[in-house]
Amino acid sequence: MRGKSNGGLDLTTAPLANVSLCEIALTKAMERPRHLPGMVCFYGPSGWGKSTAATYVSLTNRAYYIQCQDGWIRKAILVNILRVMGIHPKNSIWEMTEQVCEQLAKSGRPLIIDELDKLVEKKAVELIRDIYEGSGAVILLIGEERLPAKLTRWERFHGRILDWVPAQPTDLQDCKHLKRLYHPEIEMAEDLLTRIVTISKGSARRVCVNLARVEEFARETGSTAVNMKDWGSRTFYTGDAPTRRVTDVL
Repeated sequence: MRGKSNGGLDLTTAPLANVSLCEIALTKAMERPRHLPGMVCFYGPSGWGKSTAATYVSLTNRAYYIQCQDGWIRKAILVNILRVMGIHPKNSIWEMTEQVCEQLAKSGRPLIIDELDKLVEKKAVELIRDIYEGSGAVILLIGEERLPAKLTRWERFHGRILDWVPAQPTDLQDCKHLKRLYHPEIEMAEDLLTRIVTISKGSARRVCVNLARVEEFARETGSTAVNMKDWGSRTFYTGDAPTRRVTDVL
């Protein structure tokens, strides 16, 4: 099965570590005693598969999911939440906030807010707190590595976080899952996969790019199996732009 979603990863068959961690974070909030806060934060560096995990978890838990954009302010946040709810937004911010709160309370479904950092920078996190207070809903917040530190500025918001769950770097087991998922026809030796994990520095995105490069190499050479000796001195993708040689600019 190859149904794909956010980030190009298959959300139905890739048992990645961060998918499990994200699921655990949301479940902890959903099953908490009612006197405890209901927001949880899942955070980590870019490329570690947080959005993929959040999308998967939104599907398995019927959560409302939004991914924040740079230009969003309070009205845009509310309009986009209502859009995924299938509700036509009213005119004012307070009316839309009431619409969101009412639907969350009535449905009992969680809300997942990805790229929360962009709302922190716009000072819009208090709107999320208003939604939480007005609905009592479980809210999963997704953001970059420094998100917990950024939220310390907002004491009333920060104090309503039930748990902080750090994403984990892509490991060899994750790499093997991704290889089986996307490149099942090509056998890749463990020494090659181990090198890919090391060079990718925890990024699932870079692992996927490097696996694709190995498959491309295998097809070009007519190989069905590749190891580090076969790969030789060829370069892997690190995310860094190549350094120009002096002769390139003369």
